[in-house]
Amino acid sequence: MIRSKRSGGPRGSSRPAAGEKLSPLVEAFLDMIAAERGAARNTVEASMRDLRDYVSDLARVGRSPLDATTADIRTHLARLEASGAKPSSTARKLSSIRQFHKFLVGDKRRPDDPSLIIEGPRRARGLPKILSIAEVDRLLAVAGEGSDDPARPAASRLHALRTAALLELLYATGLRVSELVALPKAAARSTLPLIAIKGKGGRERLVPVPDPARRALLAYRAVLEVKHPGAAEGPWLFPAESASGHLTRQAFARDLKACAAAAGLDTARVSPHVLRHAFASHLLQNGADLRIVQELLGHADISTTQIYTHVLDERMKAMVRDLHPLTDDEQGRGR
Repeated sequence: MIRSKRSGGPRGSSRPAAGEKLSPLVEAFLDMIAAERGAARNTVEASMRDLRDYVSDLARVGRSPLDATTADIRTHLARLEASGAKPSSTARKLSSIRQFHKFLVGDKRRPDDPSLIIEGPRRARGLPKILSIAEVDRLLAVAGEGSDDPARPAASRLHALRTAALLELLYATGLRVSELVALPKAAARSTLPLIAIKGKGGRERLVPVPDPARRALLAYRAVLEVKHPGAAEGPWLFPAESASGHLTRQAFARDLKACAAAAGLDTARVSPHVLRHAFASHLLQNGADLRIVQELLGHADISTTQIYTHVLDERMKAMVRDLHPLTDDEQGRGR
């Protein structure tokens, strides 16, 4: 079975608590999505949590996934909503249940799928949080402050260089934060202005790295190799003392929040994913094709990238206003 490496028991862990067994049916499903679909570890863990709750609810009324009814699933979803779960969270849990029952039918564990006719909660699709170009410039400027000051303590200077490299690279490439912190050391050594990324579902893509981001990256690595040669010899671009051996998403998010505060920005508006949104939105504002942005972001489906169509709408309005002959000065057209 695919399990998290984190120890089980305390609240927030995705592993079953001591003495609590995960349903063999759920284990089989998790093994399948990990092995056959190449699901990411976070996806497997989220499905584990969702299905553990679902199976527990079924057990309370004397049922199992093999004899659960549509009414049982609706009762489970109603309990989630009553407990204060957001529509987005309930929709994700329903998606896990649907995939699970589809697996049970496909694996001939049961002949029917009780989740087929259930509609998910209606969700208003909000616009992504984005930062203006000026706000991103302020973030980048704050991140690099003092990094070239030889009087600054070495550890502090190295931390500033690392933060600057991370922010420059994230905004320049639009990587997912999980892709960013786990970049291999080889990404800094390539003579080509490209890095190879292995994203969700094992999909690979090439992402261009502009010169400012490459310079920030090389400046960080140069100091790292002098001050911490042991860490620099490891496999990771951003090594750290963590279980994975590289910088964690949480540590980077904290550093980014600190930069946002120092730049005078509302920290609630700033996160690694918001910088990914800024990358995409600013490209589209400047004329990039939606399909190209889809490829750069690593989206499997163009519908995911279409969350940025509000940017395209504004661009199209501007084009009509500036280029269409009917928008010329009315007096000049004799009207």
